[in-house]
Amino acid sequence: MRTAYQGVGNIIRFNWHFYLLALVGVGVGLVVAHWLGGAWWVLGIVIAGGVLLTTLVSLIVSWYIYDRSDLYTLNWLDPYPDASSMLNIHAGFDETSALLAEKYPTAQLRVMDFYDPFLHTEVSIQRARRMYPPYPDTEVVNTGALPLVPGSVDVIFVLLSAHEIRNEEERIHFFQQLKQALKLGGEIVITEHLRDGANFLAYTLGFFHFYSRASWLQIFRAAGFDAFRERKITPFLSTFTLVNDGTPP
Repeated sequence: MRTAYQGVGNIIRFNWHFYLLALVGVGVGLVVAHWLGGAWWVLGIVIAGGVLLTTLVSLIVSWYIYDRSDLYTLNWLDPYPDASSMLNIHAGFDETSALLAEKYPTAQLRVMDFYDPFLHTEVSIQRARRMYPPYPDTEVVNTGALPLVPGSVDVIFVLLSAHEIRNEEERIHFFQQLKQALKLGGEIVITEHLRDGANFLAYTLGFFHFYSRASWLQIFRAAGFDAFRERKITPFLSTFTLVNDGTPP
């Protein structure tokens, strides 16, 4: 069971160095601005207020997304009553496999982790992995060579992780492999923040870590997907459901 503030609490725990640096920077800036006096003091107040405001807004939005929305209830996912095989792929921090196993108890769930400590060097992921043990039988994989049997999976979930594949050609090849692994009519469910106005207002320059809707659609088409559905979980999260219509990847 998730606690009321687990999502935003994890963000603070995993990224405490960022918030500490922000507070130290604001404090030092105010001291220097006060020492300089005059217009510098006014400018220092404005900048400090801006930093504190944007930080507070990002935390409030994160609390709404990860603690108050339906994201982790999974009520927005289709029921998939006939699915016998499912795959969940993440990038080092897995908050969904146990929830998926509970939602789809009759399906066999396979879990893969493409976290690479040499590529994914963010300290936040390293802290998350120390605090949360992996889901049982999680397989460590390479995005360039996924151990998947063609036509063997009904539904694949890639939730808040595909953006960690930073190379465009690698992302295309990744989704080509997933399409090949799908049964005819099988689906891939991708949930992502987008590089759009809503996420800019929430995370300012942090939204550059995400990709635009147009970029994702280009990736999907290049991987051979012509059929897909799109929905919003919140104004800050988009879900794309890609369908294997039988065309080659």
